[in-house]
Amino acid sequence: MSNFINLIIAGLATGAIYALIAIGFTLLWQTSQTINFAQGEFVMAPAFFMLAAVNVGLPFWVGILFGVAVSLLVLGYGFKRLLVDPMLRHGVLPLAIATMALSIFIKEGVKDLFSAEAQPFPSIIPATDINLFGTVVSLQSIGVLIVAILAVAALQLLLTGTSTGRQMQAAAQNPAVARILGIPVERMILYTFLINAGLVALASLLVTPIYLAKFSSGEVLGQAAFIAAIVGGFNQVRGAIAGGLLLGVVSNLAAAYISTQYRDAIPLFLLIAVILFRPQGLFGRAEERTV
Repeated sequence: MSNFINLIIAGLATGAIYALIAIGFTLLWQTSQTINFAQGEFVMAPAFFMLAAVNVGLPFWVGILFGVAVSLLVLGYGFKRLLVDPMLRHGVLPLAIATMALSIFIKEGVKDLFSAEAQPFPSIIPATDINLFGTVVSLQSIGVLIVAILAVAALQLLLTGTSTGRQMQAAAQNPAVARILGIPVERMILYTFLINAGLVALASLLVTPIYLAKFSSGEVLGQAAFIAAIVGGFNQVRGAIAGGLLLGVVSNLAAAYISTQYRDAIPLFLLIAVILFRPQGLFGRAEERTV
C-alpha cells in the first residue's frame, strides 16, 4: 500500500508538470489558434538561461529571476512578435511548420552553446523523504505538486477574478465582439504568450533538478504535454490539467505494475482511445467550424 501511495504522489507530481506545459498549449490555441510544437524546447531552455547566469557567478536565486525574465522576453514577447505574428497570416499549417523548425533550432543551439552532456541543476526543494500519514514519500514530489497547484490556482484567479482575465477570456472566445466592446485584443493575446512563457519557466525550474539539464529533454516533455492537452480537451484549461494529472499517474502505475518498457507507449494508447471514442477530449467541448 505504501508503494502504491508513493507511485500515485510521484505520478501526480509528474502529471502536474505536464499540466503546466499543457495549459500553455491550450491558452495559445484558444487565443491565437497557435499550436506550438516547440513547447517542449520552451521548457528545456529556461533551465539553461538560469545555468548561464549561475555560471558567471550570480547567486542561484538571481539566476532564477534572470531565467524567468529572459523566458518572458524571448519565449513570450519575442516568439509572438518575431514568429507567430508574421506566420499566422499565412495560416495555421505554415505556423505549425515554423514552430517545428524553431524546436530544432533551440535544441541544436543549446547543444552547441552549452553541452551535449546532461548537467546537474540545483533544486529549490530538498531531495529528501518525509513521513506522511505513516508512508515515506519524496519531499520533492510533494513540493512540485504544491507549487504546481498554487500556480494553477493563481492562473485561475487571474482568469476568473480580475478584469484583465475576463478580457482575455472574451478575446479568446470572440475577438470580433471583444474589439467592438473596446477590449484591446492584441494586448490580451500578448498576455497569453507571456503567461505561457512564465508557465514553461516554472515547469523547467521544477522538472530539471529531477531529469537534469539536457538539450534533448524537451522532446519527451513536449510530447507528453501535447498528449495531455488532447486527452483532457485542447480547448479547456481544466482539461489540460486533468489530462496532465491522468497521464502522469497512469504512466507511473503502468511502469510499476506492467513494465517500464510500456511507460512511453501508455500515453499513446490513451491518446488513441480518446481520439476514437471522445475526439474533443475528456473535458473538452466539440467545436463546429464553417468550411
